[in-house]
Amino acid sequence: MTTRFSLEALNAMPEQGFAAALGDIFEHAPWVAEGIVASRPFTTLTALHAAMTAAVRSSGPERQLQLIKNHPDLAGKAARAGGLTKDSEAEQSSAGLDRLSDEEYARFDRLNQAYRSKFEFPFIICARRHTKDSILEQMEARARHDRAAEIETALGEVFRIVALRLDQRITAADRLPVHGRLSTHILDTYHGRPAAGVAIELIELFQLGGERRITTGVTNADGRTERPLIAGRPLPIGRYELRFEIGEYFARKAVPLAAPPFLAQVPVRFAIAEPEGHYHVPLLATPWSYTTYRGS
Repeated sequence: MTTRFSLEALNAMPEQGFAAALGDIFEHAPWVAEGIVASRPFTTLTALHAAMTAAVRSSGPERQLQLIKNHPDLAGKAARAGGLTKDSEAEQSSAGLDRLSDEEYARFDRLNQAYRSKFEFPFIICARRHTKDSILEQMEARARHDRAAEIETALGEVFRIVALRLDQRITAADRLPVHGRLSTHILDTYHGRPAAGVAIELIELFQLGGERRITTGVTNADGRTERPLIAGRPLPIGRYELRFEIGEYFARKAVPLAAPPFLAQVPVRFAIAEPEGHYHVPLLATPWSYTTYRGS
């Protein structure tokens, strides 16, 4: 479990304590934390992240390249052998990279090797912002870039990874802009009121077939789930389906329905492209029709 610190406590620590607390924020690069100790106090988490980013930017091309090389391959040999840092292990797991089929592992290996062969460093991406399908798409797309562009892209992804690690480890008055939110509500347009007690499933869809359940919920008196479907983290880029058990709801309302009912389960397929965005996917339903839209 990640140890959390307040920003005030970090500012008050001895130099060695500060460096130790943040030494692993950048993968195998404690020099970043060591290099900003003298810049304390940091008044905001934003200022701390900016100082760490600036330290890397000013470190020179050789050190930046080594920082990139410190990262492991995605779903690579180290991951399968249990050789990742705790942060990297959790990040890869969040995208389902610890639950791949043999075929999927082989595809990751092939793309990793092709990328390393061209650029001479590993493919870096902030896995918490992606699904495995999105990661594979990015691996194929970015392999067409030139080396200078990929070094810059990789550094940008490292800074995203660091922002999420800081967000998980440090409490402060401000928050880094690393979170998205997915929510829903259901309006019963037959009765003209929110639909309470409707069971909902959120499913991640895989391009090659298959799916993974992300969460479930039941709507309250306002037709909403008690908590957002996803919150407090980025929304992974990918394809999803919301499944609304609307037939059971109208049956409980004693609405005359055919046997079987015209609408039992309503599936709404949509895609997420903005990990830090707010996606609101409502359902407006009668026993015989429904509509949806992206709300806010």
